[in-house]
Amino acid sequence: MVDEDWAQPAREMHDEVEAYFTSLETVASGDEAGTALPLLLLSVGQLCSAGARLGALMDVVPRERFEPDAGPDADLERIREALHGMLGGLDDYCDLEDPVLSGEVTRGSLADDLVAVAADLAHGREHYFAGRPTEAMWWWQFSYLSSWGERAASALRVLHTLLAHVRLDADDEQVMEAELEALHRAT
Repeated sequence: MVDEDWAQPAREMHDEVEAYFTSLETVASGDEAGTALPLLLLSVGQLCSAGARLGALMDVVPRERFEPDAGPDADLERIREALHGMLGGLDDYCDLEDPVLSGEVTRGSLADDLVAVAADLAHGREHYFAGRPTEAMWWWQFSYLSSWGERAASALRVLHTLLAHVRLDADDEQVMEAELEALHRAT
């Protein structure tokens, strides 16, 4: 495919990337603390879906066999620190080094995963902004298969587990009070 053939898929992927960054910024700001888990679950879920489409595509091969400089790496440390602070003791989780080749248990960090995904996406985004849709698509596809796909899938699993615990492990009396309060607000 030539650059023009990748323009539409790159535009669609760019939209997914921007939605992910918007969600991260919103959660990291602390303004939506009460909806952080559901917002991140939706955002990461959508991104995993977009990544699966990348993985299903034929290999994206840029015309040039070298990667043009995309510019400096995105500075995402502020977001990482904000997410670490917001998640507190919920940030660390048990992960598997490689579920296919080894069963070695290792430590994972939800905030680190979310930011690692963002860093890979940002690199492709810079190529997109520079008017190189094929290079952007190549980078997003390559990094999906080599790194951010796995990190996003791990983050999705952890977010789902956290949300399930929040919703299902609640004290019955607290749940009843919350339901009554919601009913009274609706009337």
